[in-house]
Amino acid sequence: MAIHFLCGNRDFLVGDEYCARAGMTRITEPYLLAACEPNALLLHGDTLCTDDLAYQRFRRKVRNPAWQARVLSRPVWWRRGLARLARSISRYRGQRKPAAIMDVNQAAVERCFRQQNVELMIHGHTHRPAVHHIDVDGKPCRRIVLGDWHQDHGSVVRLVENEAELLVLDRDAEGSLRLHPPAQSAR
Repeated sequence: MAIHFLCGNRDFLVGDEYCARAGMTRITEPYLLAACEPNALLLHGDTLCTDDLAYQRFRRKVRNPAWQARVLSRPVWWRRGLARLARSISRYRGQRKPAAIMDVNQAAVERCFRQQNVELMIHGHTHRPAVHHIDVDGKPCRRIVLGDWHQDHGSVVRLVENEAELLVLDRDAEGSLRLHPPAQSAR
């Protein structure tokens, strides 16, 4: 089984060398899953949050190869301190921003569906697991949002026989892993 890695807003410094050592292939977004029908687009999801201007500035900065090279040239202790500081600032700012700013922008979502010519989009970042059914230029489309991972549960998308399904992965009372539909899905 092949393992692919799509970086997000906290692991953007993970490179090809690490991925190779870990037995996975790093992919970049937008990533088209052409093997499934309909074709599915994988994104981290942060590029769709266009109303969060401060975050978009941060994203442009940290995704810049020159900035990444400078950071990676620093000692590990310095990089860990920078990561702690960045998480702290992010939590502080996140608590003061309206929720709508930190969610996807509907026009950006529709633009992405059009540009990529897909009917299924799968992303995370907003950590609001749901299946959204939308109409883009008369074409029914679905946007599946993965939730955050926690100590005892997370969300996954299962692609089987041309169907995409959002599921929760957790443990039952005996400690066995189980997959089941989430309690609610947006329609």
